[in-house]
Amino acid sequence: MAKIYAIGVGPGDPELLTVKAERILRSVPIICAPTAGTADSSYALSIIEPLLDLEKQEVIIQVFPMRKDQDGLEEYWETAAAEVAERVRGGSDVAFITIGDPFIYSTFLYIYRIFREKFPDIPIEVIPGVSSINAAAVAAGIPLGLGSERIAIIPAAFEEKDLRNILIDFETVVLMKVSRVFGGIYALLKELGLEKNCAFISRVGTAEQEVVFNLESLLGRKLDYLSLLIVKK
Repeated sequence: MAKIYAIGVGPGDPELLTVKAERILRSVPIICAPTAGTADSSYALSIIEPLLDLEKQEVIIQVFPMRKDQDGLEEYWETAAAEVAERVRGGSDVAFITIGDPFIYSTFLYIYRIFREKFPDIPIEVIPGVSSINAAAVAAGIPLGLGSERIAIIPAAFEEKDLRNILIDFETVVLMKVSRVFGGIYALLKELGLEKNCAFISRVGTAEQEVVFNLESLLGRKLDYLSLLIVKK
């Protein structure tokens, strides 16, 4: 039976694709690429496009709106899952691509639950990818964990009280999707005396990669959506 491949394509550098991911992407007949809106290009697709033979492979663009309030988004996820399931039941393998790793804050997770609940007969193979967390730590030269050090990985839009406790309790904290709430996070870091123990990394693994240690210099700037913050005591 045909199957679904959930493939992590890494943070941006095509050379960070795993050998297995590249092999499947070159051979699978259908690739599903997520995008935030109908007018937006797929960042995941841009990473793997040089590998594809568009005369033999079909690319399906699927819309996954990105917003904090998820009311009304279930319809998009259901539609995307059904579209993939239809192709697989028709006999075609389908690769669903996602930046980073499929099981770390990825677009794929929105429809993974639907596949399990509504299409349990369809096999799913997950191909891990290099996450932005790993790549950003390397780019900034910050080891994430050593010995008994504890690591917290959380969305940046977190309740301030909980975030404060996490920053106090953990040796390493990775804040994902930090761009929209950077000002408030910087203020909290400064209050805790941690503002100089950080690195801001955006577009890691691409020509636009930026690593900033002076967080104050970022205040007032429009920051890239594909960014994260590493706090290391």
